[in-house]
Amino acid sequence: MSTRYWLAVVSRDHVRRGVELGFAQANHGKRAAVERMSAGDGLVYYSPRTGMREGEPIKSFTALGTIAEGPAWQVEALPNSTAGGGCFRPWRRAVDYDRDARQVPIDDLRTELDLTSVPNWGIVLRRGLVELTAHDFELISRAMVGQ
Repeated sequence: MSTRYWLAVVSRDHVRRGVELGFAQANHGKRAAVERMSAGDGLVYYSPRTGMREGEPIKSFTALGTIAEGPAWQVEALPNSTAGGGCFRPWRRAVDYDRDARQVPIDDLRTELDLTSVPNWGIVLRRGLVELTAHDFELISRAMVGQ
């Protein structure tokens, strides 16, 4: 099975928590998103804003990692104030994050990315999880870690 590369669209605040705790979560914790990923796949996060539906616009790549061994798992129960007092049980994958990766604005790479070469490319990001080409992942990785 060949390596795949993923771009997840998540607010920077949520990305930072995932990096801190070593997990990935996408599409509001839906199982299908993280089950598409396999050990060894590359993952980059794009954050439109600092917070979910709020905060400053940053439009930047904010984290970089590799999906670790092990299956996706569902969190037991997290309080969810946005769901009328119910419980939020997101699905996650373990990720080995590159702690040296720095935030890079998408505008710095837009003219070189396959992702942004098509009209209305921003609409694609609304899917929450997008498969990237190897070219785009390598370009973003070099920009974020300087290699």
